[in-house]
Amino acid sequence: MKSKISSSIFYGIIFLIDVLILSCSADDEVKFYNEGTNEYINEWMYRQMKKYYHWSDKMPAQGDLSANPKDYFGTLLQKDDIYSYAIHPSLPETAPQSLRRKFGFDVSFFEFEGKFYAVILYVLADSPAKNNGLQRGNLITQINGTALSAGNYDELYKKMIAANQLNLKLTSYSAKSGFSQPKEILILQGFSFSQPIPYQVITAKNSKVGYVEIPHFDVGQAQIFLQIFQDFKSKSITELVLDLRYNGGGDIASATALSILLAPNIKPTDLFIKFEGNANGGNVNQSFKEALESNESKISFDALQNAHPAINKIYVLCGNRTASASELIINNLKPYMEVITIGEKTYGKDVAGFPVEDDRIPGTKGWILYPAIYKLFNARHEGDYSKGIIPVISVNEIQQVEVFALGNSSEILLHTALNHITGNSAKMKMTTLRSLPLLGINTDADPLLVMKH
Repeated sequence: MKSKISSSIFYGIIFLIDVLILSCSADDEVKFYNEGTNEYINEWMYRQMKKYYHWSDKMPAQGDLSANPKDYFGTLLQKDDIYSYAIHPSLPETAPQSLRRKFGFDVSFFEFEGKFYAVILYVLADSPAKNNGLQRGNLITQINGTALSAGNYDELYKKMIAANQLNLKLTSYSAKSGFSQPKEILILQGFSFSQPIPYQVITAKNSKVGYVEIPHFDVGQAQIFLQIFQDFKSKSITELVLDLRYNGGGDIASATALSILLAPNIKPTDLFIKFEGNANGGNVNQSFKEALESNESKISFDALQNAHPAINKIYVLCGNRTASASELIINNLKPYMEVITIGEKTYGKDVAGFPVEDDRIPGTKGWILYPAIYKLFNARHEGDYSKGIIPVISVNEIQQVEVFALGNSSEILLHTALNHITGNSAKMKMTTLRSLPLLGINTDADPLLVMKH
């Protein structure tokens, strides 16, 4: 295996971790330990991490190879590395979990008039949550029979993520009618699949504002984005609001397709992404065209650029669930257009890598490592946002008990964007409530952007 990852191989495919599992070379076979033992697994883990891990030069010595593999992998990581992880296909408990993955919704917590609530922020279409009637703005007062309080909400959140079913007591609130009669619903763990991409044109004074909310960057979305922006262009929008606050990332080619539609006056050869790895991975640069063609063969750069509407800046709605490919769009469009972020600080996932599978035993699926291999930068070599991207306009979307649907002009972040576009300095009247932070928010962010090796 070559000591450097060549650009021709690198340009092959970049996409979701959960779509493609790649194997390592047979050269990696280990003969020093009995097959299946912790020593056999952990020694292999150590060698792969020394080869690929971005911070391989700071890794500790091998240590105790008899340790549990999951625990052992954790000892190899840098203290601030919250992205790299290892899973075993036959051990579901080793895979990342979130409310969104298991039930199809996400929440935040607040206190209002001495009572504590979990507010539904986001509900996936055709998910267990949606099919049981949950919608954005619903308020949870009890979880599995336990009322929320200042002392238990964080622990209840963790228990929700670990559960296979949820019994929730719900109410809702509107400024006109107050709180609704409480009701209970039962939600079972299940699957959610590809999501629709809602969009609309909003007239705000003399501006036609395109609004599009993207839940995730799935493989093959370039065609959908193209159709949306052709519609925007035909309706002569002059401003664009891109809602990425619940987008945890995904396929980098689809994110690139969107970037080509957004950026004015770019050329196919303009630099879009800089990848910086260790001594083995080296550094690789990708143009817009190369990043698009890494996993998109049907839609061309020219077709996308021709659908670019008459805009020279974008408003991006963001928050602590905005991650990975979504953050890449924010950071990597900055050299080419004005990017006005509105909301809260993003998650901070500025790394990329590829999965490394232990396939040494024929017919047996072994551990799969997802190490951070590359740090990401834009054409001006700006990046290093592992602490999150701080928005230009800081706004907490939960400032009142009534939480409006995404795309509603009264919804706080969209309202803020429209005010900025129209020059309206009036502020919404807010209710006094106290947001409650989660000590370890479990975002639905994709673990890493992934490339072929």
